[in-house]
Amino acid sequence: MAGTAGTPGTPRVLRAMNDRAALDLLLEHGPLSRTRIGKLTGLSKPTASQLLARLEAAGLVRATGTTEGRPGPGPGAQLYAVNPAAAYAAALDVNPHRIRAAVADITGRTVGRHELPTPARRPAVPVVQQVTDALDGAVKAAGLTRGDLHRTVIATPGAFDPNTGRLRYASHLPGWHSPTLLDELAAALPTPCDYENDVNLVALAEQRLGAARDHGDFVLLWNQEGLGAALVLGGRLHRGFTGGAGEVGFLPVPGTPLVRQVAKANSGGFQELAGAQAVPRLARE
Repeated sequence: MAGTAGTPGTPRVLRAMNDRAALDLLLEHGPLSRTRIGKLTGLSKPTASQLLARLEAAGLVRATGTTEGRPGPGPGAQLYAVNPAAAYAAALDVNPHRIRAAVADITGRTVGRHELPTPARRPAVPVVQQVTDALDGAVKAAGLTRGDLHRTVIATPGAFDPNTGRLRYASHLPGWHSPTLLDELAAALPTPCDYENDVNLVALAEQRLGAARDHGDFVLLWNQEGLGAALVLGGRLHRGFTGGAGEVGFLPVPGTPLVRQVAKANSGGFQELAGAQAVPRLARE
């Protein structure tokens, strides 16, 4: 029975899968020839040619140079690469002292950075303006405009509770606990925006590029300003019901007071025993 367009197994879906596979290969290996793409994907030369034509027409791929060192008098094979300007993403790393913003092209290359110092206590500038100012600085450094961005990711300590939209486990981040903050940011930012725990993003980076490559299950322990962890199970981040999975700083540990008001104080528990604040005291002793 013939399927409708867009269902699994139809030419449209197979073309999309082949296109995505070719883009992934180009991102991983850099410029490739039509023949090489065909061999790596298992596609015939005509199919690989059609695929590259589609991607080139969509602005995702561009012709870039030719292969060298081939025997014979003929020209080298045409090489194709991902068009870096096809899409841009922004990332913001937030802590109580500063917001660090960066813009990357579709290949992952950072093309603009900006750092905005922020007050450690009650902010004189609203959080939404802090975010947009930091973002605009990075966009300007990249020679782009806000309209060039396709997605923004904001990393914070703690986590935004998916049930309430409020930031939890990060009482030390002033101004970020308003129940309307996510709606205000969505209205101010030009692109779809994701929010993620900062240590979780470190784990994703290690999974893709670092020590955790080829590992489907691992725990990353982080001890900087706060003590936290990220859990990856079956290749996927485990966040927990309220986003608090990995907040090991609040664990009750013998010899430390219990954390009775997680929303109001970052003291007590494992954090007080082994956190960054405790390390200088231990060193002096």
